[in-house]
Amino acid sequence: MVTLGLRLKILIYFYLCTGVQSVHQIPWLPCQFTDEHVSVNNEGHFDTQLIHREAMLQFGQKGDAPVNPNAITFLLTGSKLDVRRYVEGVEAEELECGLRRYSTEGIHVRWPVQGAQGYNRWFSCTLKHTKGRFTVTGFLRLPSNQPPPDQQDYRSWPAIADREILTTSVAMVIKTQSPSVKTSLRSQQKLHCQFELDHRGPNVTVQWLRQHRGERTKLFSHTSHSGQTQGNGVGLKALTGGDASYTLPFAKLSSEGTYKCSVSVIPLFASVDINLQIEEPPRVSLNVGPTLLLQEGGGQKIVCEAENYYPLDVEIVWYEQDPAASGQRVGTPLPKVLPNVLLSSHKHNQDMTYTVSAFFYLQASLKASGRQFTCSVSHQSLRMPIRKSFILNVEEPASWMLYLSVCFSVLLLVILAMMLFHLHSVKKKAAQKKPY
Repeated sequence: MVTLGLRLKILIYFYLCTGVQSVHQIPWLPCQFTDEHVSVNNEGHFDTQLIHREAMLQFGQKGDAPVNPNAITFLLTGSKLDVRRYVEGVEAEELECGLRRYSTEGIHVRWPVQGAQGYNRWFSCTLKHTKGRFTVTGFLRLPSNQPPPDQQDYRSWPAIADREILTTSVAMVIKTQSPSVKTSLRSQQKLHCQFELDHRGPNVTVQWLRQHRGERTKLFSHTSHSGQTQGNGVGLKALTGGDASYTLPFAKLSSEGTYKCSVSVIPLFASVDINLQIEEPPRVSLNVGPTLLLQEGGGQKIVCEAENYYPLDVEIVWYEQDPAASGQRVGTPLPKVLPNVLLSSHKHNQDMTYTVSAFFYLQASLKASGRQFTCSVSHQSLRMPIRKSFILNVEEPASWMLYLSVCFSVLLLVILAMMLFHLHSVKKKAAQKKPY
């Protein structure tokens, strides 16, 4: 018996074989519908059981035959909005599609579009890029001939059959192109958020919040009906066109957190989350120059310091190798990791970044002369480790006999010079005493 997952794979394979790749060109997408079964437990509380069901998101006209008759079909008919427009240029296999019921929390109003009458049932459809490039959520409106329930809609969801066709239209879309953002300190960052509705002149409330470690901070809000605005960071002129992007002018460590862009049009409340993380790369330095000259038997403390990085985790490794051998194409020996390297305690800087150093004591020997010593620093903010190196040159110490002979020669030259000077003075005085 063919499983549901296998049927989805066959459908995707059939689609790929047709050579149609752009999402805007395809008429359907496989989705997972997360249904809800609400019941009352023994204590009188509501329990919600999540049920994952096979579904199809199909674009077309009312009365179209389902692409997959064995799945629940959400048929998206003509509307001002087309969610495919928000994911253009993306391959179908790069998308994750999820469908869920949406509760209006007991609020039932007529949706202000032409031909809309009576009560509506609502669903949300979320399309996510598998590599985190964007998140798009559309709200699907399903007109219903039934009167609105006299209680919260989630307490008595209407049952949906396994092969049912739900003819809907897209009423609202919200999108972010920056679900996850990494930025450095003191940089300006724009957090993308845009929205669109299927009718003009709605009473819209746009809000930005930041959540971090249990605290919630209100950054911006604007209500179109009253024109009341609080905070800044969002351009009001751009907001009228559906661009609710928020500009963070000066990133600090306190800027980290989850930013929530929300758009409210009764009875719908849409939001996207943007995770902002600060990453500051380390500055790496050595306490010696490109070359270090030591006498055999001499010692030197060698320090590699990584400064002003964030977050905390950093890796520092010291290597030793022969620079001549490293240029060989075949049989190049691997650099040797130095043992007995010590780490200092982490220093917490005023700007909340960190500094740490890795050091060792180098005992000079003629055998090690010409060796290259490299400090390699790895951090999540770096695509490649930062490396700083120096070459060790070791010279033999001069012998005591050589020092004595040199000193003795210098002393003889000094004595000889003094004697010559004295002899010259005596001759000069003797010549001055003669009467002629």
